[in-house]
Amino acid sequence: MAIHYQENASAAAETQKLCESVATDPNQKFELVQGNLASSADRELIFDETVATFGRLDALVNNAGIAPRLRADITETSEESYDEVMSVNLKGPYFLSQLAARHWLNHPNGCRLPGGYKLIFITSISADTASISRGEYCLSKAGLAMACQLWATRLANQGAQVFEIRPGIMETDMTSGVKEKYDRLIADGLVPQKRWGKPEDVGRAVEAIMKGYFPFSTGEVITVDGGFHLRRL
Repeated sequence: MAIHYQENASAAAETQKLCESVATDPNQKFELVQGNLASSADRELIFDETVATFGRLDALVNNAGIAPRLRADITETSEESYDEVMSVNLKGPYFLSQLAARHWLNHPNGCRLPGGYKLIFITSISADTASISRGEYCLSKAGLAMACQLWATRLANQGAQVFEIRPGIMETDMTSGVKEKYDRLIADGLVPQKRWGKPEDVGRAVEAIMKGYFPFSTGEVITVDGGFHLRRL
């Protein structure tokens, strides 16, 4: 498995060690690949290094994402912030998926996963929940949701499944600065299950897809949000 990172090498190395600690096969490899997804040259390098190392690509999980460096009302959003967030969160995964799709189309019936190749987009409840203090982030995730639909339609009869996993309020580095705020909101019922989401909640959803537990599905949105979406029904 290739683990991509842009700048935080120590976090990537920690992820690598965690993967190695739970590996069930001593022959499994977990390699780090560095690059900026906003850069076309870096995307090609990430892709080429991965295929060269493993000799194949059975699945791509688009999990990269950044929040605006400064939360600002949409009347104050800068073009620099907009371009940075959209380039990393939307442009990067879209064109990295294009590289994967081309590879799969050139290698039909070559996947070792049950049900065929897997393309996964990790989005956010911000794909359809408006947050006016980070409009560029919401737009990037809404665009990524449509990217899932586009690639699912294109690849449905080509031996590849495409899924969107839509997490809710997750306990990650990105939300560490607003933890107290969301602790109160969650306690007050913002999340029906009354807890933060954990990275492993998303990981289990990815695992289920990889194991082929949805053989007659593609283009599906899998919510991992503790029931947050139910509040609007």
